[in-house]
Amino acid sequence: MDQTAIIERPWREPVEAARPFAEEPYALLLTGPGGWSYLARRPERTLRIAGDDPQNAFAALAEGLGAPGAWRAEGPPFQGGWAGVIAYEFGARAEPVVLPRHPDWPDLDCGLYRALLGFDHDRRRVLAIGRGADADTAQAKAMEAVGWLDAAPSPDEAREGPMSADLTASSAQSYQAQVAEVVARIAAGEIFQANIARRWTGRLKPGRTPYALFERLVRDSPAPFAGYLRLEGQAVVSNSPERFIQIDPRAGPLALSQPIKGTRPRGRTPAADRTLAQDLLDDPKDRAENLMIVDLMRNDLARVSRPGAVKVPALFALESYANVHHLVSTVTGALLPGVGPAQVLKAAFPPGSITGAPKVQAMKVIAGLEPPRGPYCGSLFWAGFDGGMDSSVLIRTIACVQDEAGWRIEAGAGAGIVADSDPHAERLETEAKIGAILGALNGDGPAGAQA
Repeated sequence: MDQTAIIERPWREPVEAARPFAEEPYALLLTGPGGWSYLARRPERTLRIAGDDPQNAFAALAEGLGAPGAWRAEGPPFQGGWAGVIAYEFGARAEPVVLPRHPDWPDLDCGLYRALLGFDHDRRRVLAIGRGADADTAQAKAMEAVGWLDAAPSPDEAREGPMSADLTASSAQSYQAQVAEVVARIAAGEIFQANIARRWTGRLKPGRTPYALFERLVRDSPAPFAGYLRLEGQAVVSNSPERFIQIDPRAGPLALSQPIKGTRPRGRTPAADRTLAQDLLDDPKDRAENLMIVDLMRNDLARVSRPGAVKVPALFALESYANVHHLVSTVTGALLPGVGPAQVLKAAFPPGSITGAPKVQAMKVIAGLEPPRGPYCGSLFWAGFDGGMDSSVLIRTIACVQDEAGWRIEAGAGAGIVADSDPHAERLETEAKIGAILGALNGDGPAGAQA
């Protein structure tokens, strides 16, 4: 069984600590829920599975983690293991549906990390974590992570001014037509709900980097599941507010999902903001939209949970961010013996909140209306050697691809379409959701935020 070493060091801001390594392949920063952020680099090995690769991705993930290993109670939830990005099209490996693949992105790209830094926001300390076959190896890995804190500071590139000069949105008219088509298919009994998205594409200006964009988003529009992953010629920049699945192996183990459905923009004044929030809480359409996804997540978690052990401890909770209000519910499941992260991903991916209900048919509808999504609506995740996991839903996310001219960028924003959806209102919802990203790219802050 692996040994774990932990070394405590004084506090550093995680975004600052990661900056010197931001251009390294497989450099990863997850800023995080539960008071912890993580910096990982130099993985022991990587796992990149293209869309046409026939290998069993779930088996490969499980094999890399091995049997559940040691976990130090004084450390953070993540103490080493896999971490990386899962594209939306990975869902074709979990559900019986054929999905065209994105030309720039594999289904899965992740690293196996045995050295990392955990940033404890509550106690203002940094923990260097090392994993190894014996105590000496684990200690050496922890010391390797300590050394990252000594890297020479790099200048903050998230300075003012636009980061993109040519961002283009997909057709608003075409999107409204797609929404109308989905409403008609719901009326015909084909589906109950589908999440349909628009695209924004462009390039970063010369000299601008994905990490600088990430820093600006974290500074101006903080979100609980923000993350940055640099790959070989690619980068994922996410400002997601949504958790996909968390597994706590010391609580049963217990799986927890927190789907988001229901959105309002922030008001320009406190009074207007309160009115919009209350309208969201009271709106029967948004509550019905949220409840359908709660039922879907209950079904997904039931596949890997003990009979009768799936619960909904929170329904229709209000969460507010820089540019939007959301309705968020919580679904939990007490997992069956022997079930780990790979099995839970197979049972629940892709997230219900960005597909629809019934899930498989909604995925088929989405594939007929949208180009491949790639990282958008996929997940940034970690899966620990101890059997734990946490993962986001990659909304509010920019997929970046490097070419000879710099960085191409692509972002998406969607809306859950139900029987009484209004195409114009759903289009406006996508524009409210993309507001923080547009504000960061344009250099004028989170669009829609309170004055």
